[in-house]
Amino acid sequence: MPLAEALNRLDAAVAALERAGGRRLERDRRGGDLPAELALAQDDRARLAVELDGALARVATLEAVTSDVDERLSSALGRVEAVLAGEEGSGS
Repeated sequence: MPLAEALNRLDAAVAALERAGGRRLERDRRGGDLPAELALAQDDRARLAVELDGALARVATLEAVTSDVDERLSSALGRVEAVLAGEEGSGS
C-alpha cells in the first residue's frame, strides 16, 4: 500500500506541476503586464503603509486614553472607599 500511496502523491504532484506550467505559459503569452502589476503592488504597499501608520497612531491614542481612564477610575474608587470607611467608622 505505501507504494500505491506514493505513486498517487507523485501523480498529483506532477499534475499540479503541469497546471502551474500551463498557467505560467499563458501568463507569459499575455506578457507585458509585469511592470503594470509591479506598479499596482507598489501603490498597494504605499496605501497599506499609510493605513498601518494611521492604525498605529489610533492604537497609541487609545492606550493613552485607557491609561488616563484607569487612573481616574482608581482615584474615584479610592475616594468612594474612603467615604464608605468614614461612614462605617462614624456608626451612621
